Amino acid sequence: MSPPSTSQVQLAIAALFGASVMAIAGFFLHKRSVDEILDRLIKLRRKHQLSYPISDSEPEEFDFNEDEIENVKTRNVYTSNLSTSIDNIDDDDDYDDNGGNVLGSYRVSSSMPNVRVSNEWLNEDSSLNRTDKILLSNSTERLNLVPSSSFSPRNKSKSGEERALSSLNPSMRMESVGKPMTSKLPADSVVEGVGNSNEDKDEFAVAAEDVVYSYENDIGPTEEEFSVSALTESHIHLQHKTAVPEARSNIDHAVGEVDKASMHIVENDPSFFNNILPLPATTHDPGNVEEEEVLKLIRECLDLREKYVYREEIAPWMKETISESKASDKKHDPFSFGHFEASSHHFKMEDGVVRVYASENDTEELFPVASATTFFTDMHHVLKVMAVGNVRSYCHHRLRFLEEKFRLHLLVNADREFLAQKSAPHRDFYNIRKVDTHVHHSACMNQKHLLRFIKSKLRKEPDEVVIFRDGQYLTLKEVFESLDLTGCRYDMNVDLLDVHADKSTFHRFDKFNLKYNPCGQSRLREIFLKQDNLIQGRFLAEVTKEVLQDLEASKYQLAEYRISIYGRKQSEWDTLASWFVNNELYSQNAVWLIQLPRLYNVYRSMGTVTSFQNILDNVFIPLFEVTVDPKSHPHLHLFLMQVVGFDMVDDESKPERRPTKHMPKPDEWTNQFNPAFSYYAYYCYANLYTLNKLRESKGLPTIRLRPHCGEAGDVDHLAAGFLLCHNISHGINLRKTPVLHYLYYLAQVGLAMSPLSNNSLFLDYNRNPFLMFFHRGMNVSLSTDDPLQIHLTKEPLVEEYSVAAKVWKLSSCDLCEIARNSVYQSGFNHADKRHWLGNKYYKRGPQGNDIHKTNVPNTRISFRHETWKEEMQYVYRGKTILPEDVEH
Repeated sequence: MSPPSTSQVQLAIAALFGASVMAIAGFFLHKRSVDEILDRLIKLRRKHQLSYPISDSEPEEFDFNEDEIENVKTRNVYTSNLSTSIDNIDDDDDYDDNGGNVLGSYRVSSSMPNVRVSNEWLNEDSSLNRTDKILLSNSTERLNLVPSSSFSPRNKSKSGEERALSSLNPSMRMESVGKPMTSKLPADSVVEGVGNSNEDKDEFAVAAEDVVYSYENDIGPTEEEFSVSALTESHIHLQHKTAVPEARSNIDHAVGEVDKASMHIVENDPSFFNNILPLPATTHDPGNVEEEEVLKLIRECLDLREKYVYREEIAPWMKETISESKASDKKHDPFSFGHFEASSHHFKMEDGVVRVYASENDTEELFPVASATTFFTDMHHVLKVMAVGNVRSYCHHRLRFLEEKFRLHLLVNADREFLAQKSAPHRDFYNIRKVDTHVHHSACMNQKHLLRFIKSKLRKEPDEVVIFRDGQYLTLKEVFESLDLTGCRYDMNVDLLDVHADKSTFHRFDKFNLKYNPCGQSRLREIFLKQDNLIQGRFLAEVTKEVLQDLEASKYQLAEYRISIYGRKQSEWDTLASWFVNNELYSQNAVWLIQLPRLYNVYRSMGTVTSFQNILDNVFIPLFEVTVDPKSHPHLHLFLMQVVGFDMVDDESKPERRPTKHMPKPDEWTNQFNPAFSYYAYYCYANLYTLNKLRESKGLPTIRLRPHCGEAGDVDHLAAGFLLCHNISHGINLRKTPVLHYLYYLAQVGLAMSPLSNNSLFLDYNRNPFLMFFHRGMNVSLSTDDPLQIHLTKEPLVEEYSVAAKVWKLSSCDLCEIARNSVYQSGFNHADKRHWLGNKYYKRGPQGNDIHKTNVPNTRISFRHETWKEEMQYVYRGKTILPEDVEH
C-alpha cells in the first residue's frame, strides 16, 4: 500500500482544525447561555432578598395584581425545561410590587422524576460568592418536589375523586406526593396526595397550637392524629395564588411533637381544607345530618340495654361484709347453713311475674319490673334500627375499621407484647386461669372417661338395682343383658358407646341429642347421666367427682357446669339440691348454672302442664320461697349459694313466630305451640330481676341470665339477648347483623363461643366468626359445650384452645387475653377473681391488669381499652362519662 500524498494529509489537518474551532465555538456559546441563566437567577434572588429577607419568622403573605395572577394561571407548570420557564419571565414581571416569588411555582422538567436534583454544578462557577450560592441553592430547593421517601396513601374511592375534583379551586393546585410526576391533570395529583382512604374514618381534629401525639401505654397515634401526621410528614407542596412558602415537616419522633412551622398550611390556610380535603364529620362538628341520626339510634339502643340489665346496687368490690383473709380462705365449709333468718316479705305470681311486697298487708310493689308490652315494644324498636340501611352500612364500616386497626396494632406491637410476656416470671398459657364458661354437666366428661366408668361399674356392682322398667326392677347386669350387651364388659369400646358427634349430626339437632344416649339406649342415659333416677343420681355424682378431681389437679382450669331444671314440677329443685349436698359436689374450681330446656310444647302434648304459667310456677316459686325463708328448703339454700347463672337451652333453628307488642299472658298460653325465644327470655328475666333484688336486699348471691343465644334461628334472639342478658353462649349469628354486632361490641356483652361444637352442628370451623370477633375487640371466650360428644382428650378446654391456636395462628398473647376474658365472664366471686387477675381487676384499662397474674401485656390491654373508649366517645359525641370500673 502506497503512503498518503501531501495533499491528503493537509486536507485531514484542515478538517481536524475546523472541527476543533467549531467545538470551541459551541462550548463558548453554551457557556454564555449558562452564564446568562445564572446571572438571571442571581438577580432574581437578590431582588427577593431585598424585599423578603431571610429570617426565622414566618413570611408575610403577598398580593398579586390581577394581571400577574392571570399571567401565573396561564403559565404551564409542567414546562419542558428550565430555560424555557425562565425565558418566559421578564425582568419586570419576575416579582410583583410586594416581592412575591413567582418562580417558586415552576418545575425543572415534566420528564424528570419528582426528586431532589443535585446542585453540584453551582460549584463550577467560582464567581459566585457564598451568599449567592446559598440563595441559589434555596431557589433550586423551592423548585423541587417533595422527597421520594414521603408516604402518599391513595384514594380508592371513585366517588371521593369526583368530590375532590368538584371542590378544587382553579387557582390552587397540590402536586403529587412521594411519586414521579407525569403530565396529567392537577386534580389527579390532588386525589393521590390527599390519600382519602379513610373508609371508616370519621374524625379529623387539628389543634390550633402545637399538635402532640401521645404514645403512653404503648399506644400509637389515634385515627385523627394519623390523618394530620400524614399531611405534615408528606411535605405537601401547594401552588397557590398567595405563594405561601412550603411548610416543612419537622417531627421529633422521640417526643411525638410537630412544631408550629410544620403545621403552617393546615392551621393558617383555611382554603386548604375548604378546597383540597373533603372535610369529614368530627366529634365537635356534627355536620353530617345522616350520621347524626345513625348515632342517635345507636345511643337509644345502648340506653335501652341499661334500662333492662340487672346491676347490683353495690359492686362486689365495694362490699366490706367479708374480710380479705376470710374471703381468700379456701377451706371454709361450703355446706354450713350460715345465719340467714326468715323475713316478712310476701310474694305472689301475677301475669307470669312474681311481685314482692314488704308484708302480706302491703300493696306497694318493692321491685317493679318493666312490663311485657314495654319490653316487646323496645325489642321491636331495636329490630327496626337493625333494618335501617344507613345504620347497617355505618356499623359495617366501623367494624371493618376496628378489625383493620387491630391488624395494624399487631404489625407495630406484636414483638413488644412477646417481650413483655417473656419478662413476666413463672406465667405462661398453662398456668393462668382459664374458665370453661359453657359446658353441660351431663356431657362434662370425655367418651373414654365414661367408658372406663361404665366398665368399672359392671365389674364392681353388677347386682346393683338401678332402674324400674316394664313393671320390674332391674340390676345393672340385667339391663345390659336386656340390651344384648352381655359380652361387652371386656369388649366395649368408644365406637360401641357411640356418643361422639360426627358428620351425621350437622344441622340435625335431634340426632345430636341422641348422642347423649350411651350405646344408643335411653335407659343407659337415665342410669349414668341423670340425677333424678332410682339410685338418686349416685353414678352421675361419682363420675362428676372424678371430673372435679381432674380440674383441681390441673389447678388453673375451671368450669361452670350447667344442669337442668325442666319445670314439670316444683319438687325438681329439692331433688337437685339434695343430690348436690348429699354427694358433696362442691369444688373451688367449679360453679353451677341452671338451664331451662324450652320444651313447653312437649310437656303440653304429654299433659304434664296445661299452660305456660305452670312452667313459670314450677321454676320460680321455690326460689322465692327459699329466699324469703332459707329454712323452708335448707338444701336448696345451700345449693343456690353455688349457682351463678340461669340458662335457656333448645334447638334455636326451629321456626317460630316473632312476638308482637301485645302477647297473651302466660296463663292464657294454652295452645300446643312453643312460645318464641324472646317470650321465654322476658319472663325468665322479669322473675330473675325481682328475685335478684330480693336476694341482694338480704345479702345473698344473685343469679345472672346467661342463655344460649344466636347459635341458629332468627336474629330477634340476639336482640332479646342484647336487652336482657349479661352474657350469652355462642352468638355466631352476629356475623349476619352488623348493627347488633356493633352494639354487642359497644356494650361489651360476653360471648362464650364453642367453635368445635358449632363445627358439629351448624357452622364449619373455617367459617366460624370467632377470629373476626376477637380481632374486632368483642368480649369473647372459648368453651367446650359438650366434651362427651366433641372432644377426645382428658383436658377438653386446652384442646379447644389448642385447635383454635393452630387453625387461626393465635399467639400466646391472644390465648392469654381470651383466657382473661373467660374469668371476667364467669360467675366466680370477687375474692377468687382478685386472686386470679390482680387486686384491681375491676378497673378498666391497664390499671386493672396485672401481667404477673394474667400474662397479658399492658400494651394489649391499653389498645383494647383506648379503642373501645374512642368508639364510645365517638358514638356519644364526647358527651358521656365512661365508668372506670367494669360492669358487674
